[in-house]
Amino acid sequence: MTTDAEEWQLVLKLLNEQSFGVLGTNHKGHPYASLVAFTVTAEARFLYFATTRATRKYLNLAADGQISLLVDNRTSQALTLYEAAAVTAYGSATEVAVAEHAEVLESYLVRHPQLQSFVSSPTTAIFRIEVESYHLVQRFQNVTEFRMNRCTG
Repeated sequence: MTTDAEEWQLVLKLLNEQSFGVLGTNHKGHPYASLVAFTVTAEARFLYFATTRATRKYLNLAADGQISLLVDNRTSQALTLYEAAAVTAYGSATEVAVAEHAEVLESYLVRHPQLQSFVSSPTTAIFRIEVESYHLVQRFQNVTEFRMNRCTG
């Protein structure tokens, strides 16, 4: 049996080892999913991703900032079915302010240097997700919720 501390470590491992997640937004009452390259802060309270302003994803976020971001370990092909794990972050996304842009951009590029030209474009926006909770799913049925207002990591 695992403890909450061990499960929280798995959340952090997934967020730090995986580069991409599936972002869920709302498009006129319907879910809309997008693959995004993300980065996470040390305490996992904030996640960051970039998108071009001329996308449906950007328009969805401008209309409704409530999001989900699914991150999983399925890139590890040698996993057995019961070793698969996924964490979903729930929260709100807002565009990073101009005053913070350079600092966030630098941090983002540490993880995604290959996206330098994309994220440096004036048509690209960087979003901050303020995470309200994480749901970790393991072995298809074990679900653990971590609320960020209680979670100290």
